[in-house]
Amino acid sequence: MKANELKLQSERNRKRLIEIVYKAKAGHIGGDLSCLNVLTTLYFDVMKTDSTNPSLMDRDRFIMSKGHCVEALYVILEAKGFISSEIINTLGEYKSILSGHPTIEVPGIEVNSGALGHGLSIGVGIALAARMNKASYKTFVLMGDGEQGEGSIYEAAMSANQYKLDHLVAIIDRNRLQISGTTEEVMSLENMRQRWEAFGWDVIEMNGDDAEDIMNTFASIDYANKKPHLIISHTTKGKGVSYMENVLKWHHGVPSEEQYQIAIKEISDRIVALEKDLEDE
Repeated sequence: MKANELKLQSERNRKRLIEIVYKAKAGHIGGDLSCLNVLTTLYFDVMKTDSTNPSLMDRDRFIMSKGHCVEALYVILEAKGFISSEIINTLGEYKSILSGHPTIEVPGIEVNSGALGHGLSIGVGIALAARMNKASYKTFVLMGDGEQGEGSIYEAAMSANQYKLDHLVAIIDRNRLQISGTTEEVMSLENMRQRWEAFGWDVIEMNGDDAEDIMNTFASIDYANKKPHLIISHTTKGKGVSYMENVLKWHHGVPSEEQYQIAIKEISDRIVALEKDLEDE
């Protein structure tokens, strides 16, 4: 896809996200919004997937390690045709298959996740299985930056380097805010790049708020360099909703009716502008 097409898809996904969180009256909306551009690019430009055959053998695998931001994944899966609008509208309802963390009951979700620190270990296992089976698929793992305080992540990092898993890509959603404060106040993470390079990873930094930079970053990955890959995705918590951006309280929250209308108008205005730009190209 072109960068403007991805921007438009991201905005449509963003609007849908606001709608389902508002309807369900629950959701980790700030982190949903910060990773939404990356998820959109992964599913619409990078990964091999097939909504008509979610178990396709050579599909690329995606693990949502920061599982509390599953609402962002749900809107992507809806947009790609894995789940219907009727199903996604049941979020927050009794007996819905959609819960507050990813589960394999939902088509397109690979593993139950959300216990922070576990996703990369699972990704390493899946990538190692691909190596052993001489399979061509790639494995992508999205982690939160607050999640980086979990020690199991670094055991997995050592294993990935040991087995030279160059078809494994980990992404850190570096929005610098977690539930109890800034990441540097809670548990300092810097220098993040040097730490991961010391573990033997190929480290790339990108602007995770910018569709073109995200596209270019994924396109630049060398899947034959014998190193696992880490992308530090610099993002904005609450991205795309003016009153949520970089505001801690929106780690988890539901807009009021007035706030909901403001968010929908902001996003809708951008959608109209992007649609016009694409028509003019």
